[in-house]
This record gives sequence, structure tokens and C-alpha cells, in this order.
Amino acid sequence: MDGDLTNTLNPLLAGDDELDIEELGGGLHSEFADLDASDSETSQLYEHYRIPVDKNQKMIRVDKFLFDQLSGISRNRIQNAADAGFIFANDRPVKRSYKVKPFDIIKVMLNRPPYSNDILPEDIPLDIVYEDDDVIVVNKPAGLVVHPGLGNWTGTLLNALAWHFKDDSRYDINNPEIGLVHRIDKDTSGLLCIAKSPEAKTHLGKQFFNKTTKREYNALVWGNIQEEEGRIEGNIGRDPRNRMLMTVFPPDSEQGKHAVTHYYPLERFGYVTLVKCVLETGRTHQIRVHMKHIGHVLFNDIRYGGDVILKGTTHAKYRQFVENCFKVCPRQALHAKTLGFVHPRTGKEMMFDSPLPPDMTALIERWRGYSLAIEH
Repeated sequence: MDGDLTNTLNPLLAGDDELDIEELGGGLHSEFADLDASDSETSQLYEHYRIPVDKNQKMIRVDKFLFDQLSGISRNRIQNAADAGFIFANDRPVKRSYKVKPFDIIKVMLNRPPYSNDILPEDIPLDIVYEDDDVIVVNKPAGLVVHPGLGNWTGTLLNALAWHFKDDSRYDINNPEIGLVHRIDKDTSGLLCIAKSPEAKTHLGKQFFNKTTKREYNALVWGNIQEEEGRIEGNIGRDPRNRMLMTVFPPDSEQGKHAVTHYYPLERFGYVTLVKCVLETGRTHQIRVHMKHIGHVLFNDIRYGGDVILKGTTHAKYRQFVENCFKVCPRQALHAKTLGFVHPRTGKEMMFDSPLPPDMTALIERWRGYSLAIEH
């Protein structure tokens, strides 16, 4: 068999979505990303594994068959690959429950060519908020991809970390037993935690899985949110009409994964609202999708339709004002502001806060000024 599925499923080769945190529970196979969370920039698929089925093979589910055939990969990861449409039988995509038959040809197809996942050091500035022998907390700027992936093999946060660790042989960012515990989108700014030891990665992974971490985001959303607080519950999964997007399914649905977001308006500007979002779960694009689900798309979120005027007047002056706001903050207005966890070695409660970056600060100031002007 060609290729290495262990590398194939590595998060270093996935997209720039927020990682599905609960898939990292306990640190077991935490080096592999949920393929359902990967971002495909192309519809073309490339063969990474081809397994002819023996004539004496008993009929078993394809996820169990691949689990038995491929070492080092959890069955859950293989199931996620099937759910993402990457497992084929006789050149047709199959569900995880497909029964493998003698003489079948089972393939693993991905949306990128086979690629080495070695992360090379690159001298990219890092805003390090905290660091010790176990963890490092980084304030990621918008526009920086977290890890290499399709179209972004270099210039990522992990390349920057490889440079940061290059003179210390204890830390190799290519070692799957250390590294990212969670991640955020390319165009989302804010705090990220990286484990520097296998013990730290396992300990932190359990905290995310058990929902004991504290994660708060600030977002500017379209619309005037009237209520003082709210709770959004709805499964999040791939949109069957567009695999590039996530969507919300009913909480009791078999589709998607359970997700809960709490939100609290911080400041209202008439046509947009600054909100605090507190994550109870960590799903791909969770805040972006949940806020859209309740009619409050993130401001300038191109992927989910927030880059057009959704609220306000038809006056040319207003249109020009909003266009200028898009230029001031040319990305979704979302910032991972607060991150809290228990230190994996000392047991001490650690809490970090990151101020809003200049683009979001300037954006909010413009809306604040506009809101005051229309009031008078």
C-alpha cells in the first residue's frame, strides 16, 4: 500500500477550521484531526490508500476493516473519514456501515496529493503570552494559519513554533505527542494553547473534552440583539448542500455533533451588536454557524454571508460607511479573548486575556461613532 494514513489524518494536513475539541479527549490519537473538520479547496480527490479485499474476507463494516488493516489509527478517525466522503468501495463513496465483501477495492481518497508532513522552522514573529516547560500560550493574529494544509504548506503558526523550539532538542513540533490542543480559524485572532510534553497534551486534552476549560470570544454580529443573554443548542455538521460550510441540525438529530454556545450582548450599535460568546463545546466554526442560525451573522464573515449589508438603511452614505468598515476589518470580526485551564503540572488555575486587536478595535469605534451620530 502506498502512503501513510497516520500522516494523512494528521491535523498538520487539515484545513484551518476550529478543531472539534471533544475528538481530542484523553489524548488518545489526539495527534489526528477530525477529517470532517478539514477544508477542501477543490473537489478533486487523490488516492492515498488502495486495499484489495481478499477472496476469503468475511463481510464486516468498512470502518472495522480499515481499523484492522491500518495501524495507529483509531476507529473513530476512520469513521470521521467515511462521514467526510473520503472512504470508497469500488470507486463509490460509502458510509461507515458499508459491509466489505470479497474482491472489493477499498480506497482512502483525500482532497490533497500525498504530502510529507514535516514542519520546517520559519522565522515568523510570535506573540507569546505565557510559556514554561509544559505549555505555551500564543496570541495569534488574524491571517495566520495555525498549521500546514492545502494551499498553506508554509508560513503557519506551527512553522513559527518550530523556529521557536529549534535550539532546544526537547521540543520537536513534528512529534505528535506534543503540540496543538485546540485551534482557531485563519481569520480569527486570539489565544491558543500548545502542549510541550506528552503529559501536558493528555491532561489538557481531557480538560477540553470534559468542558472544564474557559473560552470566551468577542464578536461583532449583524442585527440588534435585544435579549440580555441567550443559549444556542444545535448539532453542527457539514452542510449537505455545500461541504465547504457547516450548518446546524436539531439537537435530537443523528446528523452533526452536539454543540452549545452562550452569548451576552456587550454593546449595541443599532444595526450591529458586540457580543461575548462562551463555548460549552468546541465544534468547527461553532460561533460563526450558531450566530448565523439565530439570524446574527458575524460582521464581514465572507464564508457565511456577513460580507454584505444585512441590516440598516438603503442610503448611499450608509452603504459607503459599511464598505469602509469592511476595509477596516477585512475578515470575520471574531477574537478568542479569554482562555482558562488548569496547569497540567502544578494544578494551578491559569487564566489569560487578550485585548481586541487593532482592526476590531477600529471597527467597533467606527460603529460606536455612527451609533451616537444617528441617536442625535
